[in-house]
Amino acid sequence: MSATITLIDYRAGNMASVRKAFEHLGTNVAVTSVPMDVCHAEKIVLPGVGHFSATRAIDEFALRKPILEAVKEGVPFLGICVGMQWMYDGSTESPGVPGAGLIEGMCDVFPPDVKSPHVGWNTITKTKESRILADINNEAFVYFTHSYRGPLTSECVATTQYGGTFAAVVEHNNIFGTQFHPEKSGDVGLKILQNFITL
Repeated sequence: MSATITLIDYRAGNMASVRKAFEHLGTNVAVTSVPMDVCHAEKIVLPGVGHFSATRAIDEFALRKPILEAVKEGVPFLGICVGMQWMYDGSTESPGVPGAGLIEGMCDVFPPDVKSPHVGWNTITKTKESRILADINNEAFVYFTHSYRGPLTSECVATTQYGGTFAAVVEHNNIFGTQFHPEKSGDVGLKILQNFITL
């Protein structure tokens, strides 16, 4: 039996689609905004859509401390889209809203010479060995919808080209993030979620 996925509901995630994708893969999902539930989580997923300021609710619901303590204890953590951006120090989209600081650097807007938001299918280029990208072909297509993106750091394991090169997937020890939406990325996205389930 696979571990239950604790899906963090801070009123800004693509909750229904993410839950449906995990359930399609045959795993149990617990949706919560209760700190105590996070303390007992086996695996944590933080989805996200929209403006980075929505992550303020993580602090309003007192979820930051239990999430970071769980990560420190080795609980696998996956951030999706804005959930991945929250893993950084923050975003220039909301300068006064702190990220988790799990990855150094600030997320930033696309340059003015490209259309923003970046919406649609694009490829990911693997740059390092990755557990979450196991059995994913290089240059596989996944589905993006975002206006801000994370900088390239040592945690980056796959990149995408759009207005320059940006981090599409990050991974370090027990933390993982996808700038794209695996729940909207067909069989490739489902395989990525399956890889997280079976870590």
